[in-house]
Amino acid sequence: MTGDLGAKAPKYQRIADELRRDIKNGIYKPGERLPAEAALLERFRVAFPGLSLETMRSAIRVLRAEGIVEARHGVGTFVSANRRLQRRSRDRYGRARTDGKLLTAHLRHEIPFAGRGPVPEHVAEASGMETGDEVVIRCRVLFDRETGKPQEVGASYLPLEFAGGTLLEEPTVVPKALFLCVEELSGKQYRHARDHWRWRMPTPAEADALQIPRGTGVAHLIHVAKAEDDTLLEVSESVWPADRIEIIDEYDVTQEAEDADGLSDI
Repeated sequence: MTGDLGAKAPKYQRIADELRRDIKNGIYKPGERLPAEAALLERFRVAFPGLSLETMRSAIRVLRAEGIVEARHGVGTFVSANRRLQRRSRDRYGRARTDGKLLTAHLRHEIPFAGRGPVPEHVAEASGMETGDEVVIRCRVLFDRETGKPQEVGASYLPLEFAGGTLLEEPTVVPKALFLCVEELSGKQYRHARDHWRWRMPTPAEADALQIPRGTGVAHLIHVAKAEDDTLLEVSESVWPADRIEIIDEYDVTQEAEDADGLSDI
């Protein structure tokens, strides 16, 4: 936005702007607790007479949504210490083929469940599978190695034809990227992928696992991967606190429509 829109912005936005500048200038440092609400009210009522507590809280919510600050239940609001995680979807497979590591090797992996179970409805809708079909399910929780803070929860859904009765049914971290294991077991290579992104409120279980307030939004990705012959190889889903991720999609700009029916709504 340009021009004098800032001067016309609502109070909460202008307060958020000032706090953002304070953080950028090092007045409040990463990991440091912001002043209590009462202290912030006293400070900003000088410039905004009659400022309400709800307006002050709205300003803090703006910074939380941007990932600049984070709320710690029962403790207060702190300047975020961790940078946002980046997902470069188009480079993930090539990098893992080269180094043989997990796709998210920078995070610590835990597998709380691996075994057979039914395909959830939302996964079936995205992938073309039938709701309730039995597949191998591998649930995961990923943690920051330095802080121990959970960063992602998710699961992979794998056809029984090649995943059943294999190491993929064991609740242990695989020795290399999961897709490399799938390629060995299926005899097929990943050739096509489609990502379905949604932003929503977390379920109670997701909020607990990610250690976030239940009013904090999450980003939900369903990733569908197929072989060249259109065989479904894997459906994976990942959930992150929305204020902790940044999506990087870098690509060549086509000059003609590759899919005339695939027009974007936004």
